[in-house]
Amino acid sequence: MEIRAERVGVNGPHGPLLQPTSLRVRGGEIALVTGEPGPGHTTLALTLAGRLRPSSGSVTLNGRTDAAVLRKHVALVDAPDVNEPEDGLKLSNAIAEELLHAGLPSNRNAVRKWLQTQGADIYAGERVEHVPAAVRTRLLVELAASRPGVQALMIDTPDRHTSDPGTWWPHALRQAEQGLAVVVFCSPASASALPLPAARLGHDDQPDPMPVLSGEPQ
Repeated sequence: MEIRAERVGVNGPHGPLLQPTSLRVRGGEIALVTGEPGPGHTTLALTLAGRLRPSSGSVTLNGRTDAAVLRKHVALVDAPDVNEPEDGLKLSNAIAEELLHAGLPSNRNAVRKWLQTQGADIYAGERVEHVPAAVRTRLLVELAASRPGVQALMIDTPDRHTSDPGTWWPHALRQAEQGLAVVVFCSPASASALPLPAARLGHDDQPDPMPVLSGEPQ
């Protein structure tokens, strides 16, 4: 699969939410998008996932414009004010909701067993904001990737939880190694610490994403 954004811009009721931005990523590749704090990261993630209509430009999946197909195959991960776990929610409850979205058993026993397989059962009763950032991101990425039909992940600003890219970059890489198309949104400071040129919000440059699979990307 290939997702391509060509000069995608989005206007809000009070002005631009996203200035024209271009990006491309295929299965087995990871792309990095950077920009200053603001609505641009989440706006682009929503648009690439078919959940927001661009005001200008286009988003295509395998050369076709089809928002419904994008929604089926692209998952948002921990997007602020969209699908991040609510403040004060226990991790076990947040995991139950995500398992439900993935079409998997979500009762208390199922949640406990899933957390055990992830080595995270000790955090089951913790509020999500108190779970270590590396654990939080890993669990939410794994759950999003397990949803039926998902072929791409939009991982939204994991660096807002920690300044250390080493706590989330390996989890993004792992999903690309599994064959998914992965886009990670982060701050310029985080992007500068990673071994990959970043696409920039509000710019038309399209740095090549990083292929992380042997052989041809899907």
